[in-house]
Amino acid sequence: MKGAIRGNEITVTVSDAGKAISFAASITLPSVGSPPYPAMIGLGRITIGPDQLRSLGVATIILPNDVLAEQHDATSRGHGRFYDLYGADHPAGSMIAWAWGVSRLIDALEQTPAAAIDTTRLGVTGCSRNGKGALIAGAFDDRIALTIPQESGSGGTASWRVSDAQLAAGGHVQTLSEITGENTWFRTSFSRFGRAATKLPYDHHAVEALIAPRALLVIENTSQEWLGNVSTFTGSMAAHLVWEALGVPDRMGVSQTGDHTHCAWNGSQQPEVTAFVEKFLTLAGRGDTNVAKTDGPYSFDRSTWIDWTVPTLQ
Repeated sequence: MKGAIRGNEITVTVSDAGKAISFAASITLPSVGSPPYPAMIGLGRITIGPDQLRSLGVATIILPNDVLAEQHDATSRGHGRFYDLYGADHPAGSMIAWAWGVSRLIDALEQTPAAAIDTTRLGVTGCSRNGKGALIAGAFDDRIALTIPQESGSGGTASWRVSDAQLAAGGHVQTLSEITGENTWFRTSFSRFGRAATKLPYDHHAVEALIAPRALLVIENTSQEWLGNVSTFTGSMAAHLVWEALGVPDRMGVSQTGDHTHCAWNGSQQPEVTAFVEKFLTLAGRGDTNVAKTDGPYSFDRSTWIDWTVPTLQ
């Protein structure tokens, strides 16, 4: 594995078993602060105020995750640089392939000081399907200090069980049975739980909890029922209990606001993003990261969904 910087682009080359693949990510350095800079890695793009991030002294890095694993539809399976290296029949879904790519990018940044990035202060984000990938990347690489999945919905911060309940109550919600046929985000064998989500040994609150005690900010959108608005809030609030048990509740926040269209950014949730970035990336430490809110007509129905008590883990 090696990295090479040229202008504002870093090229990552990975070799294994006589094969090699390369992919590139673009870096935009801030005009304030001094190198090496903290950085936010965006899968596909960054929609949580990239200009505001750079104004805080944070570099932005765009990783074209579709190059690693395509996600046009179900026919995309096995296509992309990850599968060029490991074989088109590799069972990993595209989200794991993207997480692998984020980790290899971090490897390259660590080996390339000319990139001017402080690899001890990295964040990852993405919106919608790329928000699902950002959550997985943050869960599987503990070098990522701050994870911000935006409107990731089903397959992201939503709970399969709660989404099924939303659907049963008449909602228009993406469920496990739908998502496994729509695209390549999960391995094919996951479809066996399509109509049996209650048999899963985990749910996505546990995926979120893999990030603890590192920082996680869940950005969701009440107006997007398809994403499982009740489900994302419920699952994320359940995950928050893990940070509470560890004695660091201010390292995990949930912000759900429905005043914009999908993946649009009008700035109403910028204070939450800024607070988390300043505390966990720039280390300025200003702002309140104790946030757990929704503007939806519901609250965390703990009595229905939680049959366990929170231990003291710290």
